[in-house]
Amino acid sequence: MQEFLNSIPHNPIISFTILLLVILIIPPIFEKIKLPGLVGLLFAGVILGHDGLNLLDSESETMKFLSDIGKIYLMFVAGLEIDLIEFKKTKNRSITFGIATFLIPLITGIIVGRISNFDWNASVLIGSLLASHTLLAYPIVNRLGVVKNEAVMITIGATIITDVSALLVLAICVSIHGGDFSASSLALQLLSLAIYSGIVLFGFDWLGKEYFRRSGDEESNQFIFVLLAVFLASVGAELIHVEKIVGAFLAGLAVNDVVGKSLVEEKVVFVGSTLFIPFFFVDMGLLLNMSGLIASFTSYLLLTSLIVGGLIGSKFLASFVTKTIYKYNWSETLTMWSLSLPQVAATLAATLAGVEVGIINESVFNAVIVLMLVTSILGPVITAKFAPKLTIPQANLETNNLPINLNNLDDNFNPQTNKIFNIVISIYNAYAATYLTEIAALLARHKAGGMITPVAITKAHLQMDDTQLELSLKQSERLLKKAVAVGEQFEVKVNPIVRIDDDLANGISRTAKEQNANLIVMGWTSDKSIQAKLFGTIIDRVFWASHCPVAVMRLLTEPINIHRVLVPIKNLTPETLEIVNFALLFSYTNQAEVTLLHVCNSRTSAEDINSFKAQIKNYLEKIASPISVIIKVIPYPDIAKVILRKSKSHDLIILRSVRRRTAGGLAISDVTTQVISAVSCSIVLFGDTSDQ
Repeated sequence: MQEFLNSIPHNPIISFTILLLVILIIPPIFEKIKLPGLVGLLFAGVILGHDGLNLLDSESETMKFLSDIGKIYLMFVAGLEIDLIEFKKTKNRSITFGIATFLIPLITGIIVGRISNFDWNASVLIGSLLASHTLLAYPIVNRLGVVKNEAVMITIGATIITDVSALLVLAICVSIHGGDFSASSLALQLLSLAIYSGIVLFGFDWLGKEYFRRSGDEESNQFIFVLLAVFLASVGAELIHVEKIVGAFLAGLAVNDVVGKSLVEEKVVFVGSTLFIPFFFVDMGLLLNMSGLIASFTSYLLLTSLIVGGLIGSKFLASFVTKTIYKYNWSETLTMWSLSLPQVAATLAATLAGVEVGIINESVFNAVIVLMLVTSILGPVITAKFAPKLTIPQANLETNNLPINLNNLDDNFNPQTNKIFNIVISIYNAYAATYLTEIAALLARHKAGGMITPVAITKAHLQMDDTQLELSLKQSERLLKKAVAVGEQFEVKVNPIVRIDDDLANGISRTAKEQNANLIVMGWTSDKSIQAKLFGTIIDRVFWASHCPVAVMRLLTEPINIHRVLVPIKNLTPETLEIVNFALLFSYTNQAEVTLLHVCNSRTSAEDINSFKAQIKNYLEKIASPISVIIKVIPYPDIAKVILRKSKSHDLIILRSVRRRTAGGLAISDVTTQVISAVSCSIVLFGDTSDQ
């Protein structure tokens, strides 16, 4: 028995099984106690390492391999998640804040290193560790709907400056440490780095676009191409004696606009966030020496305090400098500061690289772990306090730029002007043929020329005379006859289509495009399989691929019996108002009452609440809505709880699909997910082209 226990840390299968158990169980537990899941993985690594149960060994080949992949994946995702489009919008201000929030912490770190008797190379590396940041609190500003606030946008854009610069400094420090320093060797290193960066950023970008264009819908091959690009970039970095995480980050930037917000990106990030990135954080915990960590608070208390305090102070100074230049208010300044505080992805990866090559010692490593723990908690807490006070750009609130009457609501559903208002309905069973057709008919008949297109997709077989294919086609025809009968009952034009396609999701989105549809209506399907998570459900894939909005419905009663509609709204962006328009259109055809519900922060002032209500009323007046609309603004910290409570007195709730990840790669649940899992009334999940 003892022999078996001793073999556990070096048994690849057992190690892998333990790691799977850890990443399945630990992060949710820590998130329930309001701590980041990444902290839980570090804690698990400590418990399972040499200072704990000794079930995992950081020196084993299994852990080295998985951790290396996780480290590469982490930096790749960090580059992939940077929104280059938003960066271009505020490029100059992002560069200004990026330079400030890089140089000030860099200089502070160098001073800390010299005070602590480190040589110049190690001091510069310590400075670079403080200079980057991880957008760990991004989901908070996303949930609050203030991502479009300029202060938030320039902080996101500054991530490019800080992460690239910090990794370049790391590359130079490692190069200097590896040999005799000279001006010529440094110039040669910088030249090779510049050539390599150009090849990755422009070459991989071009190759990616060409490959994606030629491969069409072959998502599996595209997935493999992206992975190959990541590891090729990492190998290339090592060939020029640069740390491989630099190559991974550059690869993320290179394929950023190639994969876009697509299913391929979802697959890549899913694999990384589910497996490899958590493995890396567990390994970081294994490397933690508890006696050394304790020493960080005793023998190395001064070093730890200087690093933590220097980071917090220098990041605040950088935000204050930017505030002074661009006249931001204090809420914007403190939000910028809090967003740039967390030190997770680039910092930890670079620290480990520095320790491995011997530039910095274990005392710095332990101090950086303390820094990560402090900033990963402090940053999101401060963001949650000040971000609710931010305002979104006035351009998004101007109702004169939005559709202004019910008769033009169909133009909302499609940026192209259509003479015919056409709704495509995915017909797959009797429920879809009746309830979904009914609601589509209600929406279509409000306007002369409105029509519905029920489409039944039959999965293709290798042989077109296959008996199973013939049976499926007959079943599709029966369902379409039922849909036609429902459409005729509501006196709308019906255009039934039977389609044979290899892929159901592509069949639906392609039919919608061919028919120039304004809206796709689908029934709710719940698929929690691993395959669905990796490759996306049919609903996910239609959301991504469609050219027009998609309404996914779970109806518990006939549409004509729905008289009270609840619409939760975060803010008055065009995307939100499109959902309001959809609710008004449905209610107009069914004489229903609409409740617009906005749940705000408990500290929101009465003046801000009244201003928000006034903006909604102004919009409703401009569109001359004949619908009875109730506006409710409720200050409460738990948004999902309020929505669920209000949904009990309504027949239908309309939600917008939202996708989020933390910058570290671990998924977090959003309000929509919480509501869907617990709501007891009918649901419409509305996804529009802005999701893509």
